[in-house]
Amino acid sequence: MSPPRRSPYHGLAVYSAILSQLAGAPLIGLFIGRSIDKYLSTSPLFLVIGLFLGLGAGFYGTIHYVRDKTGDE
Repeated sequence: MSPPRRSPYHGLAVYSAILSQLAGAPLIGLFIGRSIDKYLSTSPLFLVIGLFLGLGAGFYGTIHYVRDKTGDE
């Protein structure tokens, strides 16, 4: 018995979800860090912290998304 056929757009949806997490989270971290730096006058400190937090959040979200899609624990 063959597996059920999926729409060709299913793969596109998965790729766009992964891309949005990997690109969006660091960008949001950069913007928040830059805003805090402007407010506190600490030039690159919170920008770098926001970048690393955004990268971590992006990878964490991507790993959990892929695990949910593949059924792994």
